[in-house]
Amino acid sequence: MEEFIGFVLTVLLVWYIIKALARIFLPMLFQNVVNKAQQQQQQQNYRQNYNANPNQGKVKVDYVPQSKKGSVPDSEGEFIDYEEIK
Repeated sequence: MEEFIGFVLTVLLVWYIIKALARIFLPMLFQNVVNKAQQQQQQQNYRQNYNANPNQGKVKVDYVPQSKKGSVPDSEGEFIDYEEIK
């Protein structure tokens, strides 16, 4: 009977030690995994954004409208005929 109680106490002690170590080391392990995933994502975004489109930031104009001659300039405003109602 004493051997069984000693075995149970040993198992419980080992269980609590494993739980305490897991609380310490598992967050560090997960943080490392998350950091690696973030770095890979940033590298992938960098490659997609800067290597895929070399003409980024350049403007090309295909059509320039002809200017209208004889039209009212913008500084003159818009004139509307009206009748005064009494």
